Amino acid sequence: MEILNIQDWRISVGNKPVIIAGPCSAETEDQVLITAKSLVSKGIRIFRAGIWKPRTRPNAFEGIGSIGLQWMKRAKEETGILLATEVATPEHLEECLQVGIDIFWIGARTSANPFAMQELAEAMKGMDLPVLVKNPVNPDTDLWQGAIERLQIAGIKRIGAVHRGVSSYDPGPYRNVPLWEMPIELKRRIPDITMLCDPSHIAGNRIMIESVAQKAFDLNFDGLMIETHNDPDHAWTDAQQQINPDQLERMLQSIKLRIVHPEGISYEKLDNWRDKIDELDLQMLEILLKRMEIVHEIGRYKKANNMTILQPERWNNVLMKNIRQSEEKQLGKDLITKIFFAIHEESIRKQTEIMNKKDPG
Repeated sequence: MEILNIQDWRISVGNKPVIIAGPCSAETEDQVLITAKSLVSKGIRIFRAGIWKPRTRPNAFEGIGSIGLQWMKRAKEETGILLATEVATPEHLEECLQVGIDIFWIGARTSANPFAMQELAEAMKGMDLPVLVKNPVNPDTDLWQGAIERLQIAGIKRIGAVHRGVSSYDPGPYRNVPLWEMPIELKRRIPDITMLCDPSHIAGNRIMIESVAQKAFDLNFDGLMIETHNDPDHAWTDAQQQINPDQLERMLQSIKLRIVHPEGISYEKLDNWRDKIDELDLQMLEILLKRMEIVHEIGRYKKANNMTILQPERWNNVLMKNIRQSEEKQLGKDLITKIFFAIHEESIRKQTEIMNKKDPG
């Protein structure tokens, strides 16, 4: 895959990353023009606005429709700003091409639908378009990668990814759970892909946007797609997660950018620590191997005595004991819980294999 060239998208002041900013939805011509002009004055090079809005329930505002593209076109003519919007159907794509939209993004609901992705990929076939793919609403890295691969097969070269979190039934501090392991894994699989973060949809409220954006830069993201409105309190959609251009400027000034390989520093200490970690990792693998050997023997014993694989009381005691010990040693409870859930899941898998293996007759 070719790297999506974002050099021309960088804001003009300082060594800041690419920023795509603008309202959740295009609402009126004045709103689009005022917001775009204000963003240009802050050095922003790319203006985003939703034209068609996929809503969960009917009768909600589903976007202003095609007329909003004309407002965006005028904003570009008057300011020179580049334009980005979401497309979900070939018809959306055709309309956007007619007015000169520069960058296209594919939303989380569309990227989760292989049929819709295939239709878009076929409609884009042979075109030289910058396309950004948001992660699917569900936590499935394979599905995200698959959406990107459909565009690759269609010949699209300039492809980027946008992490916007995933939906969750359980209420929590985020509108969409960050699940940072998803973009980390996608980046491992596709090392050269441009990775942006959508902190607006992850946070769901403007108070948390900066902390989410900072986390993204701590993880070496290339930039942000952030919802910015000239009057966010009165926005027609997602008012609580939008900020105004002045707030965006202050946030960008306060965010700390990280460097993968800083110049002029010694890596000797870092390499020594990494060597020690490698040694400990090997020890952990050897301990896990010994543990699984015992699990194997337990499985054989349970089969011989017609015992159930799951022993709830024993499992609860193991988990609670290790959580208590981890807290005493100031290890994170979530870390230990994930580790022991993974170990327990593998133990059940191994014992199930043993229990259902036919004895040689």
